[in-house]
Amino acid sequence: MTLTQLKYVIEVANAASMNEAAHRLFISQPSLSASIKELEEELGCDLFVRSNRGIKVTPHGEEFLGYARQVVEQYDLLENRFIFKDKMKKKFSVSMQHYTFAVDAFIKMVKQFGMDDYDFSVYETSTGSVIENVQSFKSEVGILYLNSFNEQVLTKLFAEKDLVFQKLFDCHVYAYLWKGHPLAGQTKVSLEELSEYPCLAFDQGEKNSFYFAEELFPTHEYKQIIHASDRATLLNLFVGMNGFTLCSGIICEQLNGDDYCAVRLDTEEIMTIGYIQHKGIPLSEMGQMYIQEVLKYKDNVLK
Repeated sequence: MTLTQLKYVIEVANAASMNEAAHRLFISQPSLSASIKELEEELGCDLFVRSNRGIKVTPHGEEFLGYARQVVEQYDLLENRFIFKDKMKKKFSVSMQHYTFAVDAFIKMVKQFGMDDYDFSVYETSTGSVIENVQSFKSEVGILYLNSFNEQVLTKLFAEKDLVFQKLFDCHVYAYLWKGHPLAGQTKVSLEELSEYPCLAFDQGEKNSFYFAEELFPTHEYKQIIHASDRATLLNLFVGMNGFTLCSGIICEQLNGDDYCAVRLDTEEIMTIGYIQHKGIPLSEMGQMYIQEVLKYKDNVLK
């Protein structure tokens, strides 16, 4: 296995065509095919499925690509820093379920670097994408939650993908409402009281299993439920529809404004906020800094 072969595999996957990849790499198509075939024989598995429609990455190939991209990226950083003498950019990427506090923690981490060179990425996305992004090394860490309902299934999935979950803090469950909602003034609210209003849920795309739901009690028979794909839309629905969602209750007025509130749900259920990372790979300096910013919200957890 060579660095050149790793670069070839990445380019073929990006182009989804052996001919196009060869054109981009300035080599002949037969030479590229032979190099990929030689690597596959060395690995003992197929990285690509070839057909008249082009090239498709196999499951083994997806896993291999995650590691290959990391190796090539690290090599490029070394080359730029020590051979071309370029100033090395700080790199970091995080994926997360739709948590305002996790976005705010990212903002506070970035502000620490001022005018320094950096290349950071943040993905506020579905549960399945959080897991896939970390597994493929697109993101170093993924912020999500576990509870008594999803813990067994997700923990098993993490193990299958060579990921581990690290606990940050526990939260009670809250109904998130706009301050003009009829129930906003209560100290505690039940699911029965909420049943007269639409439940707002984040759409999970193709991976719409109950275990991937970002809202608590996904199997509850809600009278009305509205799915949305982004946080801004949900905020509008809170006001326009008197909707609610179930969450950790951590309020972040810096980003969402002060028009919303959290009312404790009448349940003993606990949600554990944490992050996933690759097993056996320590967090980078950037990863550690980000997690420290998230941990500061432990003091903001409502009792």
